Amino acid sequence: MRLSERGEWHIMSKTKKRTIQAVFTIILIALGAFGMIKLTESKPQMKKRKMATPLPMARTLVVETASKAMVVRGEGTVTPLREIDLVPQVKGKVVFLSPAMINGGAFKKGETLLRIEPEDYRLAVTLQKSKIMNAQSLLRLAEEEAEAAREEWQQLYQDEQKEGREPSSLVLKQPQLAAARAKLAADEAHLRNARLALERTDIKAPFNGRVEKEDVGLGQYVRSGEELATLFSTDVVEIVVPLEDESLFWFHVPGFTPGKGEGAVATVQARLAGRTREWNGRVVRAEGKMDERTRMVRVVVRVDKPYAARPPLAVGLFVKVEIKGRQIPDLAIIPRSALHQGGIVWVVDTDDRLHYRKVQVARIDGEQVQIQKGLKSGEQIVISHLKTVTDGMTIRPVPQREENQG
Repeated sequence: MRLSERGEWHIMSKTKKRTIQAVFTIILIALGAFGMIKLTESKPQMKKRKMATPLPMARTLVVETASKAMVVRGEGTVTPLREIDLVPQVKGKVVFLSPAMINGGAFKKGETLLRIEPEDYRLAVTLQKSKIMNAQSLLRLAEEEAEAAREEWQQLYQDEQKEGREPSSLVLKQPQLAAARAKLAADEAHLRNARLALERTDIKAPFNGRVEKEDVGLGQYVRSGEELATLFSTDVVEIVVPLEDESLFWFHVPGFTPGKGEGAVATVQARLAGRTREWNGRVVRAEGKMDERTRMVRVVVRVDKPYAARPPLAVGLFVKVEIKGRQIPDLAIIPRSALHQGGIVWVVDTDDRLHYRKVQVARIDGEQVQIQKGLKSGEQIVISHLKTVTDGMTIRPVPQREENQG
């Protein structure tokens, strides 16, 4: 075979191989495409579903109504009913000082708190007694002289006596007799004054109480009218509680609100020695005028025997006061967050639908609202905030545990 023929055969062989490879490749691609189509046709069709709109979630609380006394709360500071400055009425050196005469010392009514040296005052009493004895002697002498003068006149002027004439007062020495009686009365008054001064050397406690502050020492010379100590009574204390005028509608204040009898019962609470303690008290009056700046009425609550227990209801202590008012039937207490503008509460029915309800508010007390009318026991109310609210909308309630509503 010639060389030219060999070259042509080689070229034809190479072209043939390429054609076969191309046909084979096309067949593989066609088979893959066919298989892909079949696989796609056998896949189940996805069904289109409309997504449900999520319901708004809201915290709810079940209402409980009951006949309850209206409770009005306030705060104040414990003050003594009586507070005085201990002032001597006589002067002298202090010769006795009671152990109670220290800051915070306790004493009983009638107890001697201090004694001023009494010797000078005893001598004054003795001197006045001697003056009285002298005055009594002079009076007896004047009485005898007056009687003698009358007898002498009667003997000398019998005819004038028969005619009903009486001697003059100068003849009977009546001015001398009156002067002697006046001197005796004056000396007796001086004696009483001396005895009173002697008694005043013993300064006694006018009530059961405690010493707030003292400024006197044993051996100190004190003057009449000098302030030696400040004392306050521990038999009774008072708490002045500022309240809004509307609050006084719910309880009785003697002399201020309509009605007779004693004032409302109150409970005083304070935290002492790591524990919350309570004392019973009563509203006794309101102060003379309203606070011009705050327009509040200052109600006075009184507590008897505040120092009977330990620790005591000490003067100066800041306390909370709860005043028990009128009994209200079907009273409901709900959180402040459940009440909306216009006195509206959101009530949830059995189908979880929200409805607007107008209620009658008795009082708003801090974070609590006292509802007088409009809610029934067992009803469910919304206590959380919702951005968009319409009457009749469906919600997803999340019940909360009953909170202590006081």
